[in-house]
Amino acid sequence: MTNQRATGADGTEGTDPGPARDGAGEPAGEGARESAWAELVATARRTVADGLVVGTSGNVSVRVGHTVLVTPSGVPYDRLTPADATGVDLDGRQVLGTLVPTSELPMHLAVYRADPGARAVVHTHAVHATAVSLLVPELPPVHYMTAALGGPVRVAPYAAYGTDELARGMLDALAGRTGCLLRNHGTLTYGTSLDQAYDRTAQLEWMCRLWLTAASVPGHSPSLLTPAQLAEAAERLRGYGRRS
Repeated sequence: MTNQRATGADGTEGTDPGPARDGAGEPAGEGARESAWAELVATARRTVADGLVVGTSGNVSVRVGHTVLVTPSGVPYDRLTPADATGVDLDGRQVLGTLVPTSELPMHLAVYRADPGARAVVHTHAVHATAVSLLVPELPPVHYMTAALGGPVRVAPYAAYGTDELARGMLDALAGRTGCLLRNHGTLTYGTSLDQAYDRTAQLEWMCRLWLTAASVPGHSPSLLTPAQLAEAAERLRGYGRRS
């Protein structure tokens, strides 16, 4: 696929109207935006290296103030440079760059609008997670890391990619969760940082692989955690990684 350039309603290419701003309305600073773009590109490349996407499938975004930096459509991640930084506001208007934002922009923006604390979104086409989306309405709680995503991970109904219908179904599946599966499509997770969003994506794919592996053993059914066990895990995970 060839690189696409964004064009406004008046036929002009997209431009950057001014500095991004932080959540309090203060300028975020060019340095912060450049740093966030570099981290976004590194995360996007990681999804390919870890086998969570193929080619230019999947997408990544990070919020810097009122600007959402997002991977552009149809551009291989290993070709992205600082000059390719692509950003929109929370209404989807392009405010940075000339490349067309990912076609899955409605899903990313829906997350940021629904949860003001969301700072990063990762969408993949991970094989095991997508396979699970074909089989069950939610991923059974086979591991305590289920609690890190808010509970058993739901599967959003199928809808065409890039549509508002898909974004609405995703939001329903995300209620009380920080990740979901998209039927016949892939995964979406979010967090307060790119590292957290990516870790949740990786954990979700691993749990899907675990369930598929255990469920494939003839004559046996996977042991599942109870709501009480998940609640205990959630409580323990709240303090995980903190220093005293």
